[in-house]
Amino acid sequence: MDEADEVDEVDEVDELVERVDAEDRVLGVVSRSEAVREGWLHRVGVAVCRDGHGRYLVHRRAAQLSRFPGHHELGIGGAAGVGESYEQAAVRELSEELGARASVCLRFTFLNCRGLSPYWLGVCDALLPEIVAPDPGEVAWYTWLTESELRRALGQWTFTPESQEIFDRYLACRADPAS
Repeated sequence: MDEADEVDEVDEVDELVERVDAEDRVLGVVSRSEAVREGWLHRVGVAVCRDGHGRYLVHRRAAQLSRFPGHHELGIGGAAGVGESYEQAAVRELSEELGARASVCLRFTFLNCRGLSPYWLGVCDALLPEIVAPDPGEVAWYTWLTESELRRALGQWTFTPESQEIFDRYLACRADPAS
């Protein structure tokens, strides 16, 4: 997930997001930087990308990003704009950050309190046949890892704060036949 989208510097164009409550109900529209600064809940959509062999996409954030530069990440995503669903945000971010087109399926949401500010995180599945053109301003490097390789990497590499929780919840959701 692209947490830099959560807290870009003020000199950049500030996006509008929906401020939501503890039940993920819309309260109003605010700027993203204001939501982060005030600790107001808003929505972020991410995609956990897998390939046809079931491997997970892991990427390293670009060094020039203002938040978590050089950290590894499991999810590709960012803040949901006004009127945008978790799925729409994830699809848009896949296109912007990876140059990839894919349909996504929302798997679960949770209140993420890790990182720089709290927000509702919608985690989607995406089957990614290819990565066309990663944006070097966002993605410094990427690879595909098996589940066991990803478990090992989460313990050895520096990941963004929410990556481990996304992975744990993702595996639990996958294992639940009702989901």
